[in-house]
Amino acid sequence: MTKRLTFFSVLATTMALAIALLFAQAVPQASATATVAPEDLEAGDLIRGEGFSAVYYYGADGFRYVFPNDKAYFTWYDNFDDVQWLTDSDMSSIQIGGNVTYKPGVKMIKINSDPTVYVVGAGGEIMAIPSEEVATDLYGSSWNTMIDDVPDGFFPNYTMGSELEFASQFDPDAEEADAYDIGTDRGLMEYVVVSIDDNGFDPAELTVDAGTAIRFVNESTEKHGASADDSSWGTGTLNEGDHFSRYFDEAGDHEYHDKYEDAHTATITVE
Repeated sequence: MTKRLTFFSVLATTMALAIALLFAQAVPQASATATVAPEDLEAGDLIRGEGFSAVYYYGADGFRYVFPNDKAYFTWYDNFDDVQWLTDSDMSSIQIGGNVTYKPGVKMIKINSDPTVYVVGAGGEIMAIPSEEVATDLYGSSWNTMIDDVPDGFFPNYTMGSELEFASQFDPDAEEADAYDIGTDRGLMEYVVVSIDDNGFDPAELTVDAGTAIRFVNESTEKHGASADDSSWGTGTLNEGDHFSRYFDEAGDHEYHDKYEDAHTATITVE
């Protein structure tokens, strides 16, 4: 059996710590006149709050996706010029969808507790590199400068693929070119709105493809909230203007009701 490629570097660790400090300092300082409202955001915007330095990608599904660190961020972007600011309260109104993975093809990664080195493919799929020869064929003679350590806690964001046998099974340039934005790489689709008011849900009958995000929005001055009939999920209490989003992945009929008005019922059919 071919031995998997391993790589250890004190220099790389030192550089990573230095870059992490730079990441926290590099984003422009907040300005009260520079904040934007959530309703003005568009899919693909880069955002952050006033009180924390974390930067997020705003997806078409209405969720925000956090960059775990500067190294992941700079595989997608060259600078922070397009980062927009939100107030902390507005930022908290946008649900977190997960973490941004490395842009495919740009770097190889490994985790601190395992010396195995992986290439990153579309959708965060990783494949182990079996040898230095394969790494050289993929990334050139300086391949050992193209590896980033990913904290163990972020490793579950990636999907384990098959181990590579030959360099011809992976094309870094093609992978990078195909991933022209984060939303495309993650397969994010625009969310579908279900409105709630004193008369019930609109639409009360809805059919969507599996993997669609539904945003429940309270259009009433009264409290409302959607709750599954089988108690498997719920939006919680939604005040006027509040919203809650949830992905529906399982095929079938999902029946639910208004937790404040049991007579108001609805069904989402997932195909």
